[in-house]
Amino acid sequence: MTPRSLFTSALRSAAAPLGACCAALILLTAYTMTGLAGDPPPRITVVDARIIAPPRGASSTSAYFEIRNTGVSRDTLLYADSPELGVSAIRRAGGRERAGLTEQVWSVDVPAGGTVRMAPDGLGVLIMDPPALKPGREVLYNLWFRYSGRVGVRVPVTTAAR
Repeated sequence: MTPRSLFTSALRSAAAPLGACCAALILLTAYTMTGLAGDPPPRITVVDARIIAPPRGASSTSAYFEIRNTGVSRDTLLYADSPELGVSAIRRAGGRERAGLTEQVWSVDVPAGGTVRMAPDGLGVLIMDPPALKPGREVLYNLWFRYSGRVGVRVPVTTAAR
């Protein structure tokens, strides 16, 4: 057998498995691109956002958000920040037993089909060393989620916490 006939024979032998692998790769790529592969994504929206205008000389103020997940998979809020404000931290009020005390929260689960409502007597975002904020102004805030990534929202400054 000549080298050329050996090469041709080897090529014919490899053509069918190679073609099957290429077809499988193309089909898997198409399936993945449809979004049907893996867990369905969470669908995060942020509504009813507000920042409380700090009194003159205040060392901190708070921001509150309502986070809705209309998806079928849970997500986790990891942190919140604003390029326009100082350092932020997610905090939880102490409740009746520990009135006036807060504790840092490292993450907040947002269940599938669920809502997380932040309020002065519960969960909120503490803004340390805030600049002067006048009611009516809007500030860009970023909420960072494990699966949804950054969700940016324009947040109005208000005078009352609700």
